[in-house]
Amino acid sequence: MNAADTAFVLISAALVMFMTPGLALFYAGLVRAKNVLSSIMHSFFMLALATVLWVIVCYSLSFGTDIGGIIGGLNFAFLNGVGMEGNGPVSNIPHLAFMIFQCMFAVITPALISGAFAERITFRGFALFSGLWLIFVYSPMCHWVWGGGWMAKMGALDFAGGAVVHMSSGAAALAAAMVLGPRKGHGQQAFIPHNLPMTLTGMGILWFGWFGFNAGSALAANGLAANAFVTTHVATAAACLSWLVVEKLHAGKPTTLGAASGALAGLVAITPAAGFVTPMAALAIGAVAGVVCFGGVLMKNHLRYDDALDVVGIHGVGGTWGALATGLFACKAVNEAGNNGLFYGNPGQLWIQFVSVLATWVFCFGVSWVLFKLVDVTVGLRASAEDEVKGLDVSQHSEAGYQQLS
Repeated sequence: MNAADTAFVLISAALVMFMTPGLALFYAGLVRAKNVLSSIMHSFFMLALATVLWVIVCYSLSFGTDIGGIIGGLNFAFLNGVGMEGNGPVSNIPHLAFMIFQCMFAVITPALISGAFAERITFRGFALFSGLWLIFVYSPMCHWVWGGGWMAKMGALDFAGGAVVHMSSGAAALAAAMVLGPRKGHGQQAFIPHNLPMTLTGMGILWFGWFGFNAGSALAANGLAANAFVTTHVATAAACLSWLVVEKLHAGKPTTLGAASGALAGLVAITPAAGFVTPMAALAIGAVAGVVCFGGVLMKNHLRYDDALDVVGIHGVGGTWGALATGLFACKAVNEAGNNGLFYGNPGQLWIQFVSVLATWVFCFGVSWVLFKLVDVTVGLRASAEDEVKGLDVSQHSEAGYQQLS
C-alpha cells in the first residue's frame, strides 16, 4: 500500500462528501422560499440513508464477486472482509478507503434526482424510493461499469460516473417528472428561484468538490489524477462561457443562474472523460456541453414535463454527451487502461459508448418508473394540493426556513 495514495483518496472522499451539502444549497436556492428546507433535507438525508445502505448491502452488490456480469455477490455485505488491508479492487490503498470513496458517489446520486420532483413529493415517498433506487438501480449500474460487470467487459469507458451517476439520475428524473406530473400552477405561473446567491454558493462548493470526484477516481496521487483535475477545470470553465454566450443570443442577457448552470453542465460532461482525454479535448467537450445542455433545459418546455430543477437537461443530457464524447476524444496516451476513441483511429469505441448510453437510459428509466409506481401505491408520492400550496417545509417537516413564513 502507498501512504500518499491513501491520503489522496481519503481527502478526495471528503471532497465528494462536501459536494452533497453543496448540492443542497444549489437546489435550495432554486425553489420557492416555502420549500427551501424540504429541498435541503433531500440531500442531507441521503448522507445518512445511502451510507447505511452502502455499508450493509449496496457496496457488496456493487463490488462483490461478479454474478453473470449483472450484480455483485453478498461477500462484502456488512463490510465483511473490508478492512485496513489493500485487498480491495485496488491494492495501493486500504479496502476501507476505496469503500468510503465509492460511498460518497452513492450518497450524491439519488440526491441529484431530487431536483426533478422538488416542491411536490412527500418525504416518506422520497425516502422509500431513494432506498429502493440505491439497491435496484444504482448498485447494478455501479457493478456493470466499475465492479467488473458486462459494461466493463465490453470496454465501456466511464472514468468517474457519466453513466453511473449522471445518466442514471437523469433517467430517473425523467421518470419522476412523468409519474408525479407537474407542480400545481405549472405553465400558468412563474416559479422563480428565491435565493440565487445560495445557488451560486452551492455551485462553488460543487466545482471545488468535483476535483475529488474526478481526480480522486484515479485512486492514486499520480499524473492521471493531475490530468483529471485539469480536464475537469478546463471543461467547466468552457461550458460556463458557452452557456452564457448562447443565453445572451437566445434571451438577450447573460444571467448568474446561466453561469452556474453552464459550469454544472461542464462538470457533468467531463466526468466520464476526465481520465481519458487531454486538456484541449476537455475544452471542446465543455464548450459543446454548455450549448447542448442549454438546449436540454429548453426541451422540457416543448415536451411539457416538469423537471423542476433541470436534472434531465443538465445531468441526463450532459452525461450522455460526455459518454459519447469519450468515444470521440479518448486517448490511450492519457490512460493506458482505456482505448483510443474515434479521433485517434478507433471508431469501435464510439459504438461501445453508444451501446452503454442506450442501455443505461433504458434500464434506469424503466426500473425507476416501476419503483415510483410501487412507492405511489404503497406510501404515496405526491403531496396533497393543500400541502403543496402551504409548502413542503411546513407540511412535511413542521418547520419554516424563514421567520416571516412561520
